[in-house]
Amino acid sequence: MKYNCDLISDLLPLYKDEICSEASRKIVEEHLAECQDCKKMLNSLNDITIDEKIVKEKEEVIGTQARFFKRKSALAGSIIAMIFAIPILVCLIVNLATGAGLTWFFIVLAGILVAASLIIVPLMVPENKMFMTMGAFTASVIILLAIISVYTHGSWFLVAAPATLFGLTVLFAPFIVCRRPVNAYVKNHKGLAIMGAYTATFVLMMLCIGLYVGMSEFFPMAFAVSMPLVVMCWAFFVIIRYLRSNACVKTGLCIASAGALSGVLAMLASSAEASMSATGVVYSSGVSVPPVSIVALGLVIAGIGFLVRKNKGEKK
Repeated sequence: MKYNCDLISDLLPLYKDEICSEASRKIVEEHLAECQDCKKMLNSLNDITIDEKIVKEKEEVIGTQARFFKRKSALAGSIIAMIFAIPILVCLIVNLATGAGLTWFFIVLAGILVAASLIIVPLMVPENKMFMTMGAFTASVIILLAIISVYTHGSWFLVAAPATLFGLTVLFAPFIVCRRPVNAYVKNHKGLAIMGAYTATFVLMMLCIGLYVGMSEFFPMAFAVSMPLVVMCWAFFVIIRYLRSNACVKTGLCIASAGALSGVLAMLASSAEASMSATGVVYSSGVSVPPVSIVALGLVIAGIGFLVRKNKGEKK
């Protein structure tokens, strides 16, 4: 034989994966035609039965461990649920024994549901733990507010509930869109989904507050102050997320859009002042620099960034 078996054995894995050079391939084939031992070695490399068996055993071990931890989590969740049931039962008995009926018992029940949503739900739910936990926590907090509002005969639930929902959305939305099942729907539009959730809950909060206040002056006042800022946030998001350019251009356009929206805010100041005069609130637009100057500065920065990018492109 022209070539040593040790040399061929080193080349066999490369030959099997078809990543060796043409010269090496010819050398291996010539040697295999003469050497039965090396041919058997190649056949053993092509045999994937052992690899499949190892993969199957690994999956079985992982599945067994996953089922074991699920059973342990379910058992722990059941034990904690029974512990939570003790104060609920005690409050129910005391509430009925004192002749108060089922009044503050529901407040205690809702309060324990808030704690249970953070402790029991992650242990009991087999899939989508983060989504289910945050959803259960949000729902339990809203239920708690509703029960307290009914028990105290208050009318503030219309303000508290949407404000709480907006605050929890600000906290939870960045985490929820990155986890199942939401990430399967939003895919590469996570930022857009987050901004949409922020805007929807914010507008809902403002509308509910306006309905609660019950004065027609609130809506022009509130939206004159808040909506230009919302539009500014959307402008920043669109420029930073979707504009294909360098950081200098994006920075300049963000500054220019901020200047343009500050001009809009200044024009709305008169209507806001008129609306606030009835409430005794002093309004100030806070615009000390002329909006035109801000827009001009932003366009200059964006123009510099564009020239720098163009210059780099020509050099390439």
